[in-house]
Formats: sequence, C-alpha cells, structure tokens
Amino acid sequence: MFNKGDKVSVLDEAINGVVFEVKGNEIAIETENGFMMTFAVNELLKVNDSSILMESIKRINIDDIAKEKEIPKARSFVKERKDKHEISAPEFDLHIEKLVTNKRGMSNYDILTLQSETAKRHIEFAIRNRIPKIVFIHGVGEGILKSELDFLLGRYDNIAFQDGNYQKYGQGATEVFIKQNSR
Repeated sequence: MFNKGDKVSVLDEAINGVVFEVKGNEIAIETENGFMMTFAVNELLKVNDSSILMESIKRINIDDIAKEKEIPKARSFVKERKDKHEISAPEFDLHIEKLVTNKRGMSNYDILTLQSETAKRHIEFAIRNRIPKIVFIHGVGEGILKSELDFLLGRYDNIAFQDGNYQKYGQGATEVFIKQNSR
C-alpha cells in the first residue's frame, strides 16, 4: 500500500513527510523538517501530489455540475383559451444559450448582434411565408435586447408589435403581427 517515496500525512498529528522505508506494518518517514519517525500503517494517509490534484480539478466541467444542481421550474397550470381554428404562433427564444452551444469568448456586442440578426432572419422568413404572427422571447434583464428588438421592428412598415401575453410569457416576450398584403 505504501512505497518508498510516497508523500504521507499522519492522521492524528500535523506531520507530513515522505516514506523512507517500509517494514511490514511499520513505516519510517522523513518529515518535512528532516526528522526520521516510525508509524503504524493505520496512522498514515497517502497524500496525492498537488499538481495531480490540480489537473483533476481542471477536468471538472462546472457547467455540467450547474445543470445537475439546477432546480426544475414549477410548471404553470394557467390554461390559455384559444379559438378552435386558431393556430399557435411560432415562438423564437433569443436567449444566447438557445442560439449557441458555448458563448465563451463572445463580447456583449457579439451576443446582441447575433440575437438581432436571428430576430431579423425570423421576421423576414415570416413575411416571405405569410405567417401572420410570431413571438420573440427575449427575457426581462436590463431591457437592452428588447430595445434593440423594438428598434428593428419599427423599421418595417407592415409590422405591428406589442408586449407578449403576460400570463404566458411574463414581461419577457414581444408579439409581432405581420400585416399581409393581398397578392
């Protein structure tokens, strides 16, 4: 179990050292202060090299641990009434976590630009395909993405928009209505 050269720590005392000699159940160690001492096998604990410990710590993925510890959100049971023929509007989540797998290295400007371009792409797709209503989920936050989205939507003549259904989305969504021109 112990070999010459292993780093060890004494269980009931503040003594650390290196195994010098192993004789059956007795182990001779040289302490950090240079003293030779003998202990029973059950009094010692093998200590890993700190560089090996640091390497194993670096391999831990913090994002995976955070996902495991994440508490599932309580489901809301408020049912929205719909007409029989009403088709639900497509919803597009603009949160950066939904758009890219890893946002490391992206500045706030890069993130906002990607979110705006994604919204623009969805708007133009809805216009081309004559989709009458879409919903953007932007979250509450500091309101920067919502402001950017309002600016983008204001540039279109055939679009009206308003805050999303509060019961369904809270304050973090915008409903976009596309006025269809007859062809």
